[in-house]
Amino acid sequence: MTTPELTVEDSPSIGSFVKAHLRDYVLLISLVAIMVFFQFATDGTLFMPVNLTNIILQNSYVIVMALGMLLVIIAGHIDLSVGSVSGFVGGMAALLMTGTMPFAKDLNLPFKFDAFTAGTICILIGAGIGAAQGYFVAYFKIPAFIVTLAGMLIFRGLKLEVLGGASVGPFPITFQRLSNGYVPDIFGGGDGFNILAIVVGVAIAALLIFTNLRERRAQEAHGLAEEPTVIFWGRNSLIAIAFVGFGWLMAYYKGLPNVLVVMGLLIALFIFITTRTTFGRRIYAMGGNEKATKLSGINTEKMTLLIFTIMGALAALAGLIYAARLNVATPKAGETLELDVIAACFIGGAAVTGGVGKVIGAVIGAFIVGVMNNGMSIVGVDIGWQFCIKGAVLLLAVSLDVYYKNKR
Repeated sequence: MTTPELTVEDSPSIGSFVKAHLRDYVLLISLVAIMVFFQFATDGTLFMPVNLTNIILQNSYVIVMALGMLLVIIAGHIDLSVGSVSGFVGGMAALLMTGTMPFAKDLNLPFKFDAFTAGTICILIGAGIGAAQGYFVAYFKIPAFIVTLAGMLIFRGLKLEVLGGASVGPFPITFQRLSNGYVPDIFGGGDGFNILAIVVGVAIAALLIFTNLRERRAQEAHGLAEEPTVIFWGRNSLIAIAFVGFGWLMAYYKGLPNVLVVMGLLIALFIFITTRTTFGRRIYAMGGNEKATKLSGINTEKMTLLIFTIMGALAALAGLIYAARLNVATPKAGETLELDVIAACFIGGAAVTGGVGKVIGAVIGAFIVGVMNNGMSIVGVDIGWQFCIKGAVLLLAVSLDVYYKNKR
C-alpha cells in the first residue's frame, strides 16, 4: 500500500516542478544532445582529452566575457563593443611587453613591461573603457546599443592603428602560460597521467553535493523545499559524474589548463555575486523595472556605471587570454567575438527584456556555441553554414524564451 500512495503523491509534484523549470532542463539536455551527436559525427574525436582541452582553450575568453555580458543583459542593456575592446587591449599588451610601436616607425618604448604589470595596466584600460561607455549610458541616457556600437567602431579602428596593420609578438613565456600553461601535478603522476586533475574533479563534485545538500536541509527546515527528492539526487549524481569524468579525461592530457582555473574562479565569483549579494539582487531589479528600482532609493546610474566597468575589465582579460593563446596580437583579433558572447547569454536563458538570467545558463550557452563550433569544424562544415546554423540556434533559443514567458 505504501508504494502506490507515494507514487500518486510524488508524480504531480515531479511533473509540476519539471514544468516550472522546463527552460533549465531543455538547456542542459540540449548541451548533452549536441555533445552526443558530435561524438558520433566526429567518430569519437570530440571527447578525446586533447580535443576537450582545445574546446576549453578556444572558449575560455568567450566564457569570461559572457559573465560580464550576462550582468549587462540582466540590467536591460547590451554591449556590442566587447570584441573590439578585447582586440584593442591585446594590441596594447603587445606594445607594452615587446616595446615595439608599429604605428610610429623607427620608434620603440624605452623599456618593456613584465607580464604581470602589463596585464594589470591592460585590465585597468579595459575597466576605464567600460566606465566611459557606462557613463554615457547611465548619465546621458544614450541607449547602450548606440554607445557600444560606436565603441565597437572606435576600438576596432584604434586596434588597427596600435598594431599598424601587422601582427606583433611573440610574448614572454610567463604571459603565454596564462592560456597555454597547465597546473603542475603536485601528486607526481607519471606516464602522461595527471593525478591532480582527478583529485580536483572529485573534490569539486563532493563540495557541490555537500553545498546543495546543506542548502536543501535548510529549505526543508523552513518548509521551503520545492525540488522533489528523486530529481535532487538525480541532478547531483549527474553533476558528480560530469566533474569526475571530466577530471579523468583531463588527466590523460597534461592535466588542468591555467585558464580553466581562472575561468572556474570567475564563475564561482559571479554565481556568488548574482545569488548572494545585494548588488546582484539590484541588477535583477533594474532589469525587471528600472523606474521602480530608482524610486525605491537605488542609484541606478551608479549601478549601470559599475556593470559596464566590470564588462570592460572582463573584455580586457579575455583579450589577454586570446593574445596569450596565439602568442601574437593580430589586427583581426576579437572580430565577431561579441556575437558568440551575446549568443551564449541568450542561448543560456537570459531574457531579451532584461531581469532574467543565470551564470550557469550563460556558461552552458557558451559551451553549446563552443561545442558546435568545434564539432562543425572537425566534421568539415563550411564556415558560411556554421554562421547560418548558429544564427538558427540563437533564434530558436530566443523564440522558446518568449514562448515560455508568454505562456506563464
